[in-house]
Amino acid sequence: MKLLFHFLIVFLVLAHAQAAPSVDEQARFLAGLNVDGSALEPVAREQAWQDHAAEFHRAWSDLEERQLSQIRTWVPSSLASIYSDPSPLFYMFSGPDFLYANAFYPNAATYILCGREPVGMIPDVTSLSSEARSAALKNMRTALNAILSFSFFITADMKTDLTQTQLSGTLPVLYVFLSRMGCRIEEVKLVGLSAIGELTQERSKTPGVRITFLGTTGKTQTLYYFTTDLSNWGIKDNPGFMQFCDKQGVGNGFAKAASYLMHLNEFTTVRDFLLNKTRHMIQDDSGIPFQYFKQSDWMTSLYGHYAGPIDLFKQHEQADLRAAFAAEKPGDLPFGVGYQWRPGVSSLMVGSSMKQAPKAEAVAEPVSE
Repeated sequence: MKLLFHFLIVFLVLAHAQAAPSVDEQARFLAGLNVDGSALEPVAREQAWQDHAAEFHRAWSDLEERQLSQIRTWVPSSLASIYSDPSPLFYMFSGPDFLYANAFYPNAATYILCGREPVGMIPDVTSLSSEARSAALKNMRTALNAILSFSFFITADMKTDLTQTQLSGTLPVLYVFLSRMGCRIEEVKLVGLSAIGELTQERSKTPGVRITFLGTTGKTQTLYYFTTDLSNWGIKDNPGFMQFCDKQGVGNGFAKAASYLMHLNEFTTVRDFLLNKTRHMIQDDSGIPFQYFKQSDWMTSLYGHYAGPIDLFKQHEQADLRAAFAAEKPGDLPFGVGYQWRPGVSSLMVGSSMKQAPKAEAVAEPVSE
């Protein structure tokens, strides 16, 4: 009788474990990756998931060949010191774009992303009906179409796409990018920030998420995403996010398809933060205006071809940046990025702060005998 009872307990424990897929398995399911042997294997037999996986595989194979493989080769060969830097990454106006954050800065110990888009709830595909799962997966492919095709989210479309189904918010997108970039998610925790930038479990004006994952470099890394307003007024009204960033110390920066917001007087606080708290800044022309990278404080390197802004942002043409591209021989840029996403018309600027450059260690004077 005791033996039977023992086997019953073991069976119940195993059944419970099988009924609770891990966060990494949930992410792999959403990303259209193999989940054989997990609790999600039965729902992965649904035709909707089979179609989802096939479409994602085609889209990702194209992205890998056209963009990601090129970036993975270019960054360590062109920006070796940046590539290996474990400093925190500040990616403002990012939305859930872990994809390019990780491609350019694979060794960052901490990624700090933000946007106006909501975090959403921790995804649980097993809680959905098959019909709801099918709709959610289809909607996810729609939400990701722009960034997979053009390298950036279309903000207005994303706000709609990320709220239309039960798998809402930025978290499902972050899951997909983490899994597809070869990372293994270890823990996901909804968090918030206090007014002085401390992590809190209390109700917060700055909701966010902390994801701990094993990266492709073999190290455990942390990804934060927070919903916040980075305008001067938004920061004054709710300083928690910028206070949190300030506590991270000197980091690196990234800006891509940033709507030229840091060209405007309403976004000087976040612009000044990046200029004063980053060691390196990689950006397209929609980030910080070229004029603010003073020669006395920054060394700048240009890559690709400056085609100017697209028509939607034509008022943000930078004559000084165009002159700089004409005056020096820019480095090669074998991929497209930002609003001018086609190869051959894309540009990147890399700024290295002389104020924040690591100081050389003092060499001891030889001791005379």
